[in-house]
Amino acid sequence: MAAVALVGGAAGAWAHVDRQDRARDEQAAVVRVDDAVGSWDGDVALWGASDAAAGRAVTATTRDEAGAALAALAEQARATLATTEGKVADDAVRQALATVLAEADAVAADPGPSVATARRVAATLGAAQAAVADAHAQWQQAQAAAAARPTRSPAPSGGGAPASAPPSCETTYSGPPFYTSPATEGGDGSNGKLPPSALAAVSWDVDPRGTPYYLRNDATAALERLNVAFRARFGHDLDLDLTYRDYATQVAMREALGTVAAVPGTSSHGTGLAMDVPELPCEYGWGTPQRDWLVANGPSYGWVVPSWARQNGSNPEYWHFEYRG
Repeated sequence: MAAVALVGGAAGAWAHVDRQDRARDEQAAVVRVDDAVGSWDGDVALWGASDAAAGRAVTATTRDEAGAALAALAEQARATLATTEGKVADDAVRQALATVLAEADAVAADPGPSVATARRVAATLGAAQAAVADAHAQWQQAQAAAAARPTRSPAPSGGGAPASAPPSCETTYSGPPFYTSPATEGGDGSNGKLPPSALAAVSWDVDPRGTPYYLRNDATAALERLNVAFRARFGHDLDLDLTYRDYATQVAMREALGTVAAVPGTSSHGTGLAMDVPELPCEYGWGTPQRDWLVANGPSYGWVVPSWARQNGSNPEYWHFEYRG
């Protein structure tokens, strides 16, 4: 027990220092945006209305500084998303950060962002990033505590094999990261080449890179209704991992994963009629309340588990669902 306390304490101390460092970095980035705003306020007061041209030049410079500072904070947030994927207990905090990050990217890309807007988005982004950092630190503490905890598998009475250890709650995916695809501009409507007119984004979620989750129009409408019922049952929105998959992504996945991935041009994801929930066995895995509910209630909204993806199917995938209407 002393060893457990020592390891847990060390992990807690490390996480505390790490959070402090992150908090200082995030606050510094927010302060840079505030400094730009403060500089603009002071310079406008100095120039006054008598020199409108100089005032406009100061305003433009300050907007550029505010946009640059916000872009720097966005890069920190992007790095946080990359390093915490699959390393928080509840991915909702990462999804919230991804949503704010998409807004920050749009503001930072504006050639003349409002300093007030940059200031507001910077504060929101800093808070969202801090929430993810805290969730990640808590996850690390839990992992350290679990690793230090002695495993005890008492032998069953009468001899025989010891009881098996409980399954890990970490993601079951071990390959390179892939993300959902936007609509294919100029697409001809074939598998993996669906144009924007054929797809609609779900309203409640975006992927870690800020890309909306697109599905065929009717599939999105049905999933929206399914999500309302799911949220009423579990108190949160349905988590998504992948939806529409364009042809180029299908090729990349086939090259990286081999026969586990569909032949390019044949993936059900390429039709906009398939979705994957996260590969988290303790949240959506076999026998979990969420998956059991989806299997039982999904067909009422047109969403089913294809026979090949079932637990006794030819290629079991607990995370895969398809829209059949």
